[in-house]
Amino acid sequence: MKVVFFHRKKPPAYFSIERYFENVRKHLPQSVTSVVAESSWHSNGLIDRLKIIWEARKRQGDVNHITGDIHFATLLLSKRKTILTIHDIGLIKHPSAMARFILGLIWVKWPVSRSRFVTAVSEATKNEIVSYTKCNPEKVHVIHTCIGSHFKRKDKSFNKENPVVLQIGTVANKNCIRMAEALAGLPCKLHIIGEPGPDYLEALKKFQINYSTFTQLSDEAVFEQYVGCDILLFASTLEGFGMPIVEANTVGRVVVTSHISSMPEVAKDAACLVDPFDVGSIKAGIRRVIDDDTYREQLIVKGFENAQRFDVSSIAHTYYELYKKIVSN
Repeated sequence: MKVVFFHRKKPPAYFSIERYFENVRKHLPQSVTSVVAESSWHSNGLIDRLKIIWEARKRQGDVNHITGDIHFATLLLSKRKTILTIHDIGLIKHPSAMARFILGLIWVKWPVSRSRFVTAVSEATKNEIVSYTKCNPEKVHVIHTCIGSHFKRKDKSFNKENPVVLQIGTVANKNCIRMAEALAGLPCKLHIIGEPGPDYLEALKKFQINYSTFTQLSDEAVFEQYVGCDILLFASTLEGFGMPIVEANTVGRVVVTSHISSMPEVAKDAACLVDPFDVGSIKAGIRRVIDDDTYREQLIVKGFENAQRFDVSSIAHTYYELYKKIVSN
């Protein structure tokens, strides 16, 4: 069985999709011949996207797996052989009505219609896909993102006097400005993975946050950020999955995250859930995990249990079962 994994051209900073499926491929049966088909062009502009579509057409296998981002690459593939993985459809919330229509058509509706199976990384994402495209719910299979093999448990004494708060990502849905306001007046140090924009930098200055930024980190360096922190603050307004929750659970760090989107599904009872649109709620969650030792330790223990749901072997097996359905029929 030849499975072709279609990847976007590797971006300069974020490789999460590529790293995820690299891990999945390592755990597929030996009967699967995995081929990585990375696009020759970045997904920028009409001409390059048309080239991506045409190139994909010439690289098909027994199974064609579009792994994310370049959903439109399905358009000239054999529908019978194609699986599309969708990590989120936040683009349909674009402020421009015209952009929402075009993006929704090219990145969601057409690709879903041109795929035999669609996999969503969470029930929340599946529900959004089905609601938006009106496709048969049985076409969409929920397969969670797996935890990277380099993430391990690393016990650490919690620093109540000046905890290190880790924040992942700086794009709009990461809710950075509200989180900065929530940290105002709390004795802590903020570690930010990502490049803060002008508005975020202004907020950090306004609220007098003691912070450091880290960019273009290796997998090992990201892991070390988790090891060195005391709290993961991940109060996003929208997440297709929310991998940092599972990563912090695995390492053994307490998590404060949102009570909306996919985050409660991913965290279960292994995180302090807050309202991401309410600065007071975020601050109260942070204060609680700092001040309440028993509650914090309970969350950490539950986190180790929760992380077991995202084992790569079982996730790879679920993908394999879908591949077999395509090849056998």
